[in-house]
Amino acid sequence: MPGGLVSGDVAIAGGLIGEAVTGRRIDASGLLVLPGIVDLHGDAFERHLAPRRGALRSLDDGLRAVEAELAANGITTAYLPQFWSWEGGMRGPEFACRLCAAMAAFGATLDMRLQLRLEIACQDDNEAVRALIDEYGIDYVVLNDHLPHAALATGKRPPRLDGQAIRAGRSPSDHLALMRRLHDAMPQGRDRLAGLLRSFADLRVGSHDDATPEIRADYRHHGAHIAEFPTTEPTLRSARAAGDAIVLGAPNAVRGGSHDRGVSAREMIRAGLCDALASDYHYPSLHQAAFALEQGGMMLADAWALVSASPAAMLGMVDRGALIPGKRADMVIAEERTRRITGTIAGGRFAFLAEPLASRVLAA
Repeated sequence: MPGGLVSGDVAIAGGLIGEAVTGRRIDASGLLVLPGIVDLHGDAFERHLAPRRGALRSLDDGLRAVEAELAANGITTAYLPQFWSWEGGMRGPEFACRLCAAMAAFGATLDMRLQLRLEIACQDDNEAVRALIDEYGIDYVVLNDHLPHAALATGKRPPRLDGQAIRAGRSPSDHLALMRRLHDAMPQGRDRLAGLLRSFADLRVGSHDDATPEIRADYRHHGAHIAEFPTTEPTLRSARAAGDAIVLGAPNAVRGGSHDRGVSAREMIRAGLCDALASDYHYPSLHQAAFALEQGGMMLADAWALVSASPAAMLGMVDRGALIPGKRADMVIAEERTRRITGTIAGGRFAFLAEPLASRVLAA
């Protein structure tokens, strides 16, 4: 419960947390019943859609595998971050449209949504981006800039140009010409981006991998009030001072430090510089991070809030994140001793079920 662990009953009625248990009862002794996990950014879905580079499989089959992995790791609300980028391939606009259509037709048990990762250089695509957001009700956009500006500004050949061109289906010379054109048009593109974002009243906007306070301030100027995976402590402190919401990586929190020499998520959490954790590239890391923080001395209710109540509140989802009557019946059931997930319920329906809970459900 919001105040911590209590021993008692929790009811489900009509897909919501109910007032009292009526009808069938399931024995959950020895198990923890926790609010469902809300993942704001998890790109591990990509390997299910394309098991090998260039080997795109059925998106429906891929989404089914994604949902199974999410559910097995207690994630009941998942944002799949999909690029709209000049980089092409699985990051290109055509694939973004395909994925949106596939997700709309999929019929998931979990709440699976698309986070649009918009490359700010794609200024010519603003109307198409607007149409995609409107058609599919996209509510979370994260701004990115992967242009190699330093190399382009000095006329140097950007690193990894040939590989990027091949993935985009372009010749290296055409790919380089595109990057140069987009680089030169960045001032106008930023102005047009601000107008695009102002046209969406309820859109949550963030930015990704901000390395300096100046970069964070620039994105904030464009309406991006969520800082996703800032890479330096000064950037985090500037975000906190400005009232921005801060998302850090759960794999970092599990490991105890960044894999690429960035800030330590655990240290930033202790410093009050983190509002939510996201799976980044590894879905199991969310529940693992919460339990690791608990082992490190944090109250379980506070640690679990970083993967449930806090990310839900960050995106205005007031209907989930706590086991309170009237909220969505999103639950994670884990063994108290091992902390292994044995069941996941999303909107009152089982999305994942394993022993020892499975036998108790059958016997109820």
